[in-house]
Amino acid sequence: MLRPITGYHLDDVGDWVAELDCGHGQHVRHKPPFFLRPWVLTVEGRTSMLQTLLECLDCDRLLMPDGLVSYKRTPSFDQHSIPAGLRRNHATKAGVWGLIRVASGRLRYRIDGPGGRELLLSSVSSGVIAPEVLHHVEPDGDVSFFVEFYRKPP
Repeated sequence: MLRPITGYHLDDVGDWVAELDCGHGQHVRHKPPFFLRPWVLTVEGRTSMLQTLLECLDCDRLLMPDGLVSYKRTPSFDQHSIPAGLRRNHATKAGVWGLIRVASGRLRYRIDGPGGRELLLSSVSSGVIAPEVLHHVEPDGDVSFFVEFYRKPP
């Protein structure tokens, strides 16, 4: 999943890490002949690459970044009370992650677009919602669930 670079920091061994708007980080090394990124060596070069899109494999794997905090949750829904907006394609805002928690029953969680997939969620398998990714849910019989939202601490 492509994510824009929003900043940089050095890791413990002195390599540059691009900070992505999803909250993940990705190393951006200049180590010829394997990694050719001379722009990472200067402040001007790094600045010129801000907002450039990088592939975020952690988002593709639906892995939430470390350090997020829960800040809101929906009421509990059942197969009859699922809002129409959750049944059709929608997405969270930039930087907002979601976690679908099923209390009982099963819920189909469909992720649309490139790399789309369908997951059958239950009380033992939560569904991770990556920022700005189109998705929707459908009940698979009787179900009770809610969605919890996460973001970086203020």
